[in-house]
Amino acid sequence: MTLPTFNDIKGISNNEISKKIIQTEKELFNLRFKKATRQVFKPHEIKYRKRELAQLKTLLTIRLNQIEKNKSNFLLQVIKEK
Repeated sequence: MTLPTFNDIKGISNNEISKKIIQTEKELFNLRFKKATRQVFKPHEIKYRKRELAQLKTLLTIRLNQIEKNKSNFLLQVIKEK
């Protein structure tokens, strides 16, 4: 298993990203819980999940910032027309 790349998640919609963030946070919680209770788990999975979570949150933030920027540009155009 290789580390996930940012290009793998670029094509996902915002709703799917939100669902995947929630799912990844749950998986990360379960892995940490297994670690704390000394159950059998693969330690590298924590690293993978943390990285995947960071990538998902970064992509979602970038997209939301673009949406806000487009809205503000539209409002500025409407104000200038009046």
